[in-house]
Amino acid sequence: MKSFVIKVLPLIFNLLLLSAAGSASAQGKPPANPPISAPDSDLPANARQDLSALSPVIEHFLAIQATGSQNKISVELGRIDPRLNLAACPAPEAFLPKGSRAFGKTMVGVRCAAPVAWSIYVPVTVRVRGDYYVTAGSLAQGQVIGPQDLSKANGDLTTLPAGVITDPAQAIGRMTSMAMRAGVPLRQDELRSQLVVRQGQSVKVVSNGPGFQISTEAVATSNAVEGQIAQAKTATGQTVSGVAKAGGILEINN
Repeated sequence: MKSFVIKVLPLIFNLLLLSAAGSASAQGKPPANPPISAPDSDLPANARQDLSALSPVIEHFLAIQATGSQNKISVELGRIDPRLNLAACPAPEAFLPKGSRAFGKTMVGVRCAAPVAWSIYVPVTVRVRGDYYVTAGSLAQGQVIGPQDLSKANGDLTTLPAGVITDPAQAIGRMTSMAMRAGVPLRQDELRSQLVVRQGQSVKVVSNGPGFQISTEAVATSNAVEGQIAQAKTATGQTVSGVAKAGGILEINN
């Protein structure tokens, strides 16, 4: 009996050692990764754009366009379609579409680059109130404009013809290209520079060269404003061309 117990004890001892080793191995094994959950459907990337937040973006953009203007600017935004379903944009950017202008009845674009690219167009009306000049009385064709011929008015410049005179210096000393009645806005394209050489006028032809200057009298055969090329005929019948200068001078540089 004693011999049987002695033989069994080593077997039990070995089993206990194996059990302890297995337990230690289980304790040293890293835990399994937790299951990965599905992404939340309410993440900010899925948020929708607040359309009312686009109005300040447009107004700020138009204010920058008017920087430096001394005139009074007012902006009226058109309706943004409430049915638009746009992805939320952290930095929407306003811009002028090609061919649009920054005043009057026009369109302003708003675009988003990320996380989802989109762009929309919003109708706007930009009014620019300022001074402009009208004719103080009737003007004849070819009349040279003086200060007494101008009268200052004030109104929405966006409703006036393009090129309207907003500074007296743009008109004084220039000539009308047509007859005008009193009270009409003056436009730059209706005026031309005053002639400094007239056809049939006696002119002085001055020829400049290295270290010399020669002048002779001639008769102009064409009209010219300052800086234009005019022609004249000398007493010998020679036709010369030169740059028209104030005081009836044709300048030839050799």
